[in-house]
Amino acid sequence: MKALAISNHGLRNSGGIERYALTLVRGLHERGLRPVFIARSFDPSLPEVAWVDPIRVRLTGLPAKLRDLTFDWRIRAIKARRGLFPLIACNQTGAADLAICGSTHPGYLAAMGMRAGLSDRWKNALEHAHLSNAQFVVAHSRRMADEVQRYHGVPAGKIHLLYPPVDERRFSPVGSAERQRLREGIGLPPDRAVFLLVSTGHRRKGLDLLLEFFRSTPLPVSLAVAGRPIDTVAPNIHHLGYRSDIENVYRAVDFTIVASVYEPFGLVGVESVLCGTPVLIAAGVGCAEVILPPAQLPFDGHAEGSLAAAVDKALAQWKRGTARLSSPLQYLTYDPSVTVHVDALLALARACVPGTRPAP
Repeated sequence: MKALAISNHGLRNSGGIERYALTLVRGLHERGLRPVFIARSFDPSLPEVAWVDPIRVRLTGLPAKLRDLTFDWRIRAIKARRGLFPLIACNQTGAADLAICGSTHPGYLAAMGMRAGLSDRWKNALEHAHLSNAQFVVAHSRRMADEVQRYHGVPAGKIHLLYPPVDERRFSPVGSAERQRLREGIGLPPDRAVFLLVSTGHRRKGLDLLLEFFRSTPLPVSLAVAGRPIDTVAPNIHHLGYRSDIENVYRAVDFTIVASVYEPFGLVGVESVLCGTPVLIAAGVGCAEVILPPAQLPFDGHAEGSLAAAVDKALAQWKRGTARLSSPLQYLTYDPSVTVHVDALLALARACVPGTRPAP
């Protein structure tokens, strides 16, 4: 490898792909590797920023719909000028050697029932270049591998299924006394089973479905929402705000809910399980591929009564005191360790051939 590089919109604590990029940097650092990192923003308070050679691309003043296209153009120029290779791209760019695929825009539009406008067509074209130009595509779930083939015609032979890693040192269970302390510190009710939704995009994350159920149910349950503010006020609905300590929220609640309309993987599910907290997972969510019962309680958000049945089952476990997962790894069908994932990614990076690009 000449000069290993990673690109993403930011090196910061934010959504799933940002946590993924931070985890990659941490894994490379533990191997003594210092990648170049191209991003639009860096959080200097994070230790990971000191473990990379940062290149910041400033896009201030540009219309929002042009920023991704301009970012792609700048990444291509930086890569050529500095001789960076291979580039592990977590954002959409035609400069990718290893294209990380955590979602597809056509898949999102289809799941949300949306028609493609002009900016959507730009996004689709950029995503197509990202996946088609790369020597290898890393799909974070079988659903993603299927969508890459269906929507972009990428041959199956260059798609590699690698479920995303989770930092097991950060996401791990705690004892009952510490859990109780965390619960009290967050302000969760002691006499109700608390279900957590982690959401920065409420429509896609299925908030409406959950609010409809939790506002009307007589059951001793509460819904806690971490992330973007909500405009609902109800006795058993709690907004926790944005949390940089989301691992402690997982530990404090009784269950996590992944109710997304479109969720190609959903790191939240695996993170929650590793903290000892079972997950209610909607049909079609990618992380359902890797979580075994009783850590997973499935439901269908489009089927009447399905969510209520899953909550009833969870509540019965809570009342019996059997809901907590004492040995979380036994409920996962893959090894989520950073070491395993980074080793596999580096093997793909070493297999890339400089200057090789598939024909358009």
